[in-house]
Amino acid sequence: MTATIPAPTAPLADPAVVVAAPAGTRRRRSPQNLVLPLAFLGVLLGAWYAVTYLVLAEDQRFLLPAPHVIVTDALLDSGSMSMIGQSLWRTIVVTFVGLALAIVVGMVWAVAMSQARWVERTLFPYAVALQCIPILALVPLLGFWFGFGFWPRVIVCVMIALFPIVSNTLFGLQSVDRGMHELFTLHGASRLTRLLKLEFPAALPAIFAGFRISAGLSVVGAIVGDLFFRQGDPGLGILLDNFRSRLQGPQLFATILVASGLGIAVFALFGWIAKLAVGRWYDQSRDVV
Repeated sequence: MTATIPAPTAPLADPAVVVAAPAGTRRRRSPQNLVLPLAFLGVLLGAWYAVTYLVLAEDQRFLLPAPHVIVTDALLDSGSMSMIGQSLWRTIVVTFVGLALAIVVGMVWAVAMSQARWVERTLFPYAVALQCIPILALVPLLGFWFGFGFWPRVIVCVMIALFPIVSNTLFGLQSVDRGMHELFTLHGASRLTRLLKLEFPAALPAIFAGFRISAGLSVVGAIVGDLFFRQGDPGLGILLDNFRSRLQGPQLFATILVASGLGIAVFALFGWIAKLAVGRWYDQSRDVV
């Protein structure tokens, strides 16, 4: 009598084994990502109302008007929003012109330093010095040289937004894996080929990180330059100073909200551009702790 060997059966799934999700699977957003910020916003608004109506006297409430007063007296007021809208457009023009110039100058500066150590040793200290110079100390000099119109504001914007582009681009270009450099050397690649086909693609995440930082700083530079030159067509900076001097609290806070919205919008715009450029092959969730 021949013994029958049972056919092999598939092993039972071990409940302790975790199956890794595919690399391209997107993480589901937790409801906490929306609930927690909204809850914190509610706490801030409650504290705001408490300070306005419980701490400040009635004749002092222009210092911190209640949120609904800002909405009714400024954001829904056609006259106030007309002035804010015109100033916003002028600030947008200065912001994007300054940011474009900062990107061009910063990229050229960083590429030059990445190609030779002696160039980096020569130029990088000046990038650090430019970052450390108090911008307000240069305002009288810039006004003396270039006047108080459009271009001095652009120069202030460039000076504030330049360093993150230089530093992040240089970091990205110098962070390429040494093995990849050796592979390009083995194939006899020229310096230009190495830059365009190896260093730039590998540096794109760092480059766009610098763009996003400088995008927000460019808005700050445009408003700071406008605030301290105080001549020419008024942007948001001059409008802020005008509302402050007239004790128009709701209009002042509305202008601050619009300026903050502009900064967030420019930051989000470059985040979207970065996602289009590198999002398919670079998982930004790896950077989240």
